[in-house]
Amino acid sequence: MLIFVYQGFLSMAQTHIRFDWAIKKLLRNKSNFDILEGFLSVLLEEDIFIQEILESQSNKEDQFDKSNVIDILVNNTRGELFLIEVQNEKEHDYFHRMSYGQAKAISERLGAGDTYDKVVKVYSINIVYFELGHGDDYVYLGETHFKGIHTHNELELSKTQKELYNAQYPHEIFTTYYLLKVNNFNDIAKDPLDEWIYFLKNSEIKDEFKAKGLSQAKEKMRVDSLSQSERALYETYVKAERIRQNEIDSAIEDAVAEERKLKEEAKAREQEERKLKEEAKDTLKKMIQRLRNKGFSLEEIALDLEKTVAEIEAIIGE
Repeated sequence: MLIFVYQGFLSMAQTHIRFDWAIKKLLRNKSNFDILEGFLSVLLEEDIFIQEILESQSNKEDQFDKSNVIDILVNNTRGELFLIEVQNEKEHDYFHRMSYGQAKAISERLGAGDTYDKVVKVYSINIVYFELGHGDDYVYLGETHFKGIHTHNELELSKTQKELYNAQYPHEIFTTYYLLKVNNFNDIAKDPLDEWIYFLKNSEIKDEFKAKGLSQAKEKMRVDSLSQSERALYETYVKAERIRQNEIDSAIEDAVAEERKLKEEAKAREQEERKLKEEAKDTLKKMIQRLRNKGFSLEEIALDLEKTVAEIEAIIGE
């Protein structure tokens, strides 16, 4: 299963279609499977061949369902699932959403009478354009490994399990997560995956890019290749996303400005309180000095001011 989340905003002047829009429209067409196959093959570093695009119940249930709405669900020739979702909004609970999405997709395809060995391998690939977690890389791989607490060795499958499932370790059965933090990419493409990341971030495919699937994307995902009606829909989509992003940016700017204002007000109050304390202390010090000049002892002054002699001496010392 592949979960694909996208959050980026492109200029209408760009040559190629935004991937988040294409994956909802163009890439569902069988004639365009070669684009997705190229991306998956480069990411997984093995040849991936798509069997079909599946429907998920997550796309059919009512709006109050807590599942993520799946943009595309891919089944490859080995029976593995790739859940692809494009996401355009920052979500603090996105890791939870990733977990729920892959679990729901698995359960949707496990029949009531099926045994657990019918659970398929899932690839959850998430492309995010916001700061998710804390890390400076732009591609993260997540797998479930079982390590011994005392021996620190990794748990392997039994001999029978290895033969049945054609795997060595449990993580080959559990969901594999890919997290692509596109905005962390520095736009310097050093390998085929970088070329794809560059495209996902900038909606641009350079002439020198040779990564699998990009040559097809370069031709099939051109903005000027859209029909008039598709072009109108695409421009409307991009405009709406730009407006939404501007609203988010404005809200962030307003929040930052409000936070700055509150900090400045708090600082001003702190300075005023410090000034008042200093003035009160100076007044008290002058009062003590006047009493001493009139011949009162420190003990008498302390008793009159309801303080200890030590406190009076400290004030005089200051």
